[in-house]
Amino acid sequence: MSETVETAIESGHRPATPWHLWVVGIVATIWNFGGALDYTMTQTRNESYMSGFTPEQLDYFYAFPAWADAVWALGVWGALIGSLLILFRSRHAIVAFAISLAGLIGSSIYQMTADMPPSLSSPGIWVFTALIWLSIILLIWYSRTMTAKGILR
Repeated sequence: MSETVETAIESGHRPATPWHLWVVGIVATIWNFGGALDYTMTQTRNESYMSGFTPEQLDYFYAFPAWADAVWALGVWGALIGSLLILFRSRHAIVAFAISLAGLIGSSIYQMTADMPPSLSSPGIWVFTALIWLSIILLIWYSRTMTAKGILR
């Protein structure tokens, strides 16, 4: 850290919150809320939500082994909590996003090795998966950068 940032932190003064923190935090929270909603609706087998899927797709979702459900939960809840921690200016956002990344790694392993219906292996699904990877990597980088600057503490 720069000497000025260290001095400000040691004296108990917190650097001013940059405008982009609110933009990143709000957009990340909305984005990751979508993942948490999808997880919750799938796990509770919400009839209205799941009615858009074919029987073959439903069989795939409902046959997830416990470990795949667990890593999916880590991924979505870690990301949502990390997004909220950015808004609370907490350095613990990094830990939450690291947990989310671990969940994403596990989910991706399952996604690539499971007997997935062809309808769930479209280019659009893989692009969406890449966007999830990109978002979590960028959120980890952003959280580390804001922590180093003393914005998140």
